[in-house]
Amino acid sequence: MSGPISLEPGGAEQDTLALRLAEPRPRRRRPRWALDDPADDTTLAIRLPRRGPDEAAVSELAAELADRIGPAVHPYEVAALLEADGLSASVIKQRYGHPNLFSLASALYARVPRTYPEPPPAHDPWRPDTVRCLLRGVLFALPALAYLLTAPLWRIDDHAPALIVAGTASWAWGQALGHRAHLRLVTGRREAARTLLTGSVLGAAVATGLAALPAGGGGPALAAAAAQSLYLAAAGVLLVLGRERLLLAALSPLIAGAALVPWWEPGPALRTGLPLLALLATLAATARVLRADLSTPAAAGGARPRLRSSVPYGLFGLAAAVLVMLEGRRHPYAVIALTLSMGPAEWLLYRYRGWSVAALRASVTPAAFVLRSAGVLALCLTGYLLLLLPPALLTGAGPAAVLPLAAALWTALLLQAFGVAWPPAVLCLAAAAGAGAVTWLRLPPGPAALPAVCGAAAVALAACAVHLLGRPSPHA
Repeated sequence: MSGPISLEPGGAEQDTLALRLAEPRPRRRRPRWALDDPADDTTLAIRLPRRGPDEAAVSELAAELADRIGPAVHPYEVAALLEADGLSASVIKQRYGHPNLFSLASALYARVPRTYPEPPPAHDPWRPDTVRCLLRGVLFALPALAYLLTAPLWRIDDHAPALIVAGTASWAWGQALGHRAHLRLVTGRREAARTLLTGSVLGAAVATGLAALPAGGGGPALAAAAAQSLYLAAAGVLLVLGRERLLLAALSPLIAGAALVPWWEPGPALRTGLPLLALLATLAATARVLRADLSTPAAAGGARPRLRSSVPYGLFGLAAAVLVMLEGRRHPYAVIALTLSMGPAEWLLYRYRGWSVAALRASVTPAAFVLRSAGVLALCLTGYLLLLLPPALLTGAGPAAVLPLAAALWTALLLQAFGVAWPPAVLCLAAAAGAGAVTWLRLPPGPAALPAVCGAAAVALAACAVHLLGRPSPHA
């Protein structure tokens, strides 16, 4: 024993036996998730319960977590945040004076104003490659240089019918083959290459065979039609497989020859040899590309698309060829401008898809999206027609002759880009049949029939586009 315990008041026992009330002490800044220290000298003291929440402590916590509480849409989100930070029930009661986690979360949610930050701008999957689109428009028109070079070597009355028939057949066949090849590209490049190889050879043979009818069975006209069919088949393969620059390089002899014609007479040998060299270069480039793609491994699975699914695309190609041919009879230079505009037209097709997706994200009701979608359609179509207005005036064709045809073709291509194939095919075929009948049978109203039927087709196609593409599902 160390000795008797003193029982006099004021002794050392005063600190151990006396009942004390907890005295307020300076608050120590501790992590909000830390538990009370068991070794704290206030833990043995008897404390009186608080009358309510500690507003100052709650406000301090709200200021600390404001950037994380602001975007919450319900107090439960704040509760999940506090729980993830490790805030225990004892700390909530002792430090903040709230009975539970959800009470403190509701108080914090009420203190912090709502802030809903805008999401980052979404990536536009339909952003067009401007250079590629413009290059494709140039490539559509460059083959006309072959006719410029060889014009002194043939008579239009003898060669034109065969070339027109072969070109119309090649255009229709190429549209259908291009659609089928793009479907096969989903499976693999090897499968698409096989489709293109078989289809291009067969298409060139069909076009040449049809050209033999007006050519009288042989002669230079049939040879020219066969060369044209071979080129269109090979160029179609390169364009579908995205080898535009390779095709441009193959056409360099034509470009060089056409550049020399205004300054120097090349003579019959070069006038014939340069287009032939361009044709051989195109065929060689096509063979090289197809061989490379055919050597890739075959894709597993993948059913062949039905042939009939490509029929409306071929019919549209036939109708477009007839309409362009009818326009070219009166305004050939306007048709060249229309061909060159196919590059910007493709660019605007991509822009329509990208802007429509943006309109869908910005719309909150179906009616609002219909209005926005119609506005996007009007903007793209107007921009395309304004682009063609100066060439129409400069070539003497006039806006009324070119713009209705351009509007019908662009709107039809837009619908086809969304997989709507039959309405464009039927409407354009009806326009081509009507304009062709009036032209060949010399019926009234004569030349005014083509702009009239093209304008009617353009209006019908635009209404179809607003109806079918004004819904969210095609753009999802």
